[in-house]
Amino acid sequence: MEANTRGTGRLPAAFLTPGSSSFMDFLSEHQPEMLPGNRQLPPTQGVIEAPHGTTIVAVTFPGGVVLAGDRRATMGNIIAQRDIEKVFPADEYSAVGIAGTAGLAVEMVKLFQLELEHFEKVEGAQLSLEGKANRLSTMIRSNLGMAMQGLAVVPLFAGFDVDREKGRIFSYDVTGGRSEEHNFAATGSGSIFARGAMKKLFRDDLSEEQAATLVVQALYDAADDDSATGGPDVARRIYPIITVITEDGFRRLTEDEASGLSRAVLQRRLEEPDGPKAALL
Repeated sequence: MEANTRGTGRLPAAFLTPGSSSFMDFLSEHQPEMLPGNRQLPPTQGVIEAPHGTTIVAVTFPGGVVLAGDRRATMGNIIAQRDIEKVFPADEYSAVGIAGTAGLAVEMVKLFQLELEHFEKVEGAQLSLEGKANRLSTMIRSNLGMAMQGLAVVPLFAGFDVDREKGRIFSYDVTGGRSEEHNFAATGSGSIFARGAMKKLFRDDLSEEQAATLVVQALYDAADDDSATGGPDVARRIYPIITVITEDGFRRLTEDEASGLSRAVLQRRLEEPDGPKAALL
């Protein structure tokens, strides 16, 4: 965007022109090349090797939802990063967990955060949770060209619905298709193992602490069978990122809280190597 030197100041004219409440529409009109899906990639033979994030899990409980992710990023059969962050706040009452091409996914999350903030500033009100889920679906769909070249992003979106007064979870496919998940959900390479653990342990009356423990157990099961998912690393003090969203808003558990939950799960697995056979707690 070129500065409007004959206008009212140093801001480009685009910023002074009334338009849509969508930040993506704003970029599409004034600087479309900045959108991730519009970038031209050099011709390649085969899949592009780039760091990928893996398992993300979410579970609802009375009063909110827990969204968590492991910390490992892989590039083929190599561990590209051991402490990557895959769970981010979208706004005060929602969060996104990323699976897929790590760099592109983080960029998409930042754009999504701007999208929600831009809407709130222009309209003077927050989008509904359903509206936020739809906006994220549109962003994923715009990345389809890159997904076809191996740079897919498949997030998990969760938040507290202030209208319905409960936690909700939304999953996506690479085309932007959106599905609301009930009770629990998982995405990424270890999702099949994490989902099995959650299916076995989920209850309708979980407390917040029990829900947080459940997602750690699910990530542990995923790491046990999926080499791309990293389990709690006590030696390096690397633990899953665990976030809780309730009517009070978004909260990320501290390292001490995540450490305590992880160590409790590890201790229980020493006693029951094949997994808990009784109730969650």
